[in-house]
This record gives sequence, C-alpha cells and structure tokens, in this order.
Amino acid sequence: MIHLVAVTACVSGVAHTYMAAERLEKLCHHEKWSVKIETQGALGAENVLSQADIAGADVALLITDIEINGVERFSEIRTVKSSIRLFLLEPQKVLDEVRYIMEKPVVHISMR
Repeated sequence: MIHLVAVTACVSGVAHTYMAAERLEKLCHHEKWSVKIETQGALGAENVLSQADIAGADVALLITDIEINGVERFSEIRTVKSSIRLFLLEPQKVLDEVRYIMEKPVVHISMR
C-alpha cells in the first residue's frame, strides 16, 4: 500500500482547496492508498501534518496554486507538485506520477 501525505491550497483558500482534498481522498480510497491531507485555506492550516506523518509517507503531493507554509518539511521525501487546476481536470496524471516516482530515489516532480 502506498502512503501519501498532501497539502492543498488555492489563491482564495476556499472552494478549490477543499475540492482538491475531497477528490484526492476519493481517488486514494479507490486506489487503496492511505492519505492524510493538510488544507491551507481561508481558515488557516487544518489537519496539519506532523513530522511523523511526513516521515512515514512514501510520497508527498503538493496540490497548490500558491506557495504553501512549511514547504521545507517535504525536502527529504519524494514529492509531486501540481496546480489545483491540473489535478482537478486530470487527476489520473498526478496518480501516474506517484506510481512513477515510487520507483525512484528521493525525487521532486513539478507539474504545472
């Protein structure tokens, strides 16, 4: 089983932040992957990922349209970055990148 952590954040910090989180939860459930998602929205950071969450993850997904707070937390883990727009329109591409990166050493992939 693949263990993911993720951060979602959009410019306004409202709808797209939570839409991306909800879509990711459903996709991971379908793939039988575990996921813990931190949202950085209008209400601030919710479900903040702990260092233990990050250390126990195989891949971090940063699904954001803005710079997120605490991005340095993910420097030692495989990371896939995607815009929210790309993720919502073509989520399978992001999942394919997760599968691809799992075969590599620590790598950072940015999809914009």
